Amino acid sequence: MRSEIIASINKNLGNAISLIDAISEETYCDVTVGPYYSSIGSHIRHALDFFDCIIAGIQSNNIDLTARKRDEKISTQPELAKEHIYTIQQQIASFKDVNTDYLLHVTDNLGDGKVTIMYTLESILAQANTHATHHYAIISYMMNALNVNIEIPGFGYNPSTPVPKREGI
Repeated sequence: MRSEIIASINKNLGNAISLIDAISEETYCDVTVGPYYSSIGSHIRHALDFFDCIIAGIQSNNIDLTARKRDEKISTQPELAKEHIYTIQQQIASFKDVNTDYLLHVTDNLGDGKVTIMYTLESILAQANTHATHHYAIISYMMNALNVNIEIPGFGYNPSTPVPKREGI
């Protein structure tokens, strides 16, 4: 696997660690922001679930994105979330010398039931990375609503967003 993909994912997951380090446990668990009344922790957990599904399904060549663990402890315990991020980073780093020239079966529900699509390991990991960024953007809106101001440059922005338009949180 290309090292650029691993580095990009590690940087993005590192941003979640920076966020967790910068906010209180109360902020991490706050569910007062509408319209969904989810917490920052639940968005972190959801993003990590996507990586967990990939890691769990690689050996069997059956990645099921609907088989998420949804471990609520990760949603409510920021230190546990950080530990889980470190574990995911180590597992993804171990893919460095993995041959990625084959297709994986990836199952997801696109709205009308489960469907299996063929991906490469690099493409599903790139999607997981973008998915995490999407949830970071939601977290940024939540932080704004909670009047919590921290700065993590580029947090929640797709890397293709022009730099002058990126303000971070």
